[in-house]
Amino acid sequence: MKILGIIPARGGSKGVPGKNIKPLGGKPLIVYTIEAAKQVTLLTDCVVSTDSEDIAAVARSFGADVPFIRPVELATDSAKSIDVVLHALHEMQKQNRHYDAVILLQPTNPFRSVRFIEEAIQKFISGNYDSLISVLPVPHEYNPHWVFEPDENGTLKLATGEEEIISRRQELPPAYFRDGSIYITSTEVLLTKNSFYGNRLGYIEAVTDRHVNIDTPEDWASAEELIKTLS
Repeated sequence: MKILGIIPARGGSKGVPGKNIKPLGGKPLIVYTIEAAKQVTLLTDCVVSTDSEDIAAVARSFGADVPFIRPVELATDSAKSIDVVLHALHEMQKQNRHYDAVILLQPTNPFRSVRFIEEAIQKFISGNYDSLISVLPVPHEYNPHWVFEPDENGTLKLATGEEEIISRRQELPPAYFRDGSIYITSTEVLLTKNSFYGNRLGYIEAVTDRHVNIDTPEDWASAEELIKTLS
């Protein structure tokens, strides 16, 4: 199976200005993902998609493939990740480089391991999934079976539609949320559904102790603390 890795890195970050090439633990943030992706033997190719010549230069200096510059309209706050991925696929097709699936590796999750990426790809292939995402467990107090929403009468009902609440924590079924570190989707689903999610959605549980999703200065501070425990 031919799989394209895409590392999206726009230059206009507002939460943490310049975060993609801001030094974290002695090297630019994006480099953690570049270095991991380069070691994943199951990737056919991996490219950096960026609108920034500065990010492109840093990425290339660490051995990343930056075969195109993303147009500015795909680098705004409102630009959708799916459109960024589709643009990358189309640019690669122009070079007669075609793929069966895409894995999106966002630099804002710098501590995913090579082994974790490979396990995700292997599970995607062996499970014959349309798509696969990385997840983390939902804390029991936020489990959807314990979540209420208001109805038209101003009273509360269970969000799941059940009549009776599950009273014991031990009886709650597992629930997960996307951690953002891995999205794998078949090219067919991307092109025909304009979505990262097919009918058969697989998942792989991430490692909580390595999780950080950098979007704010507080997230950056958490990453700086976390890296101390990983080094």
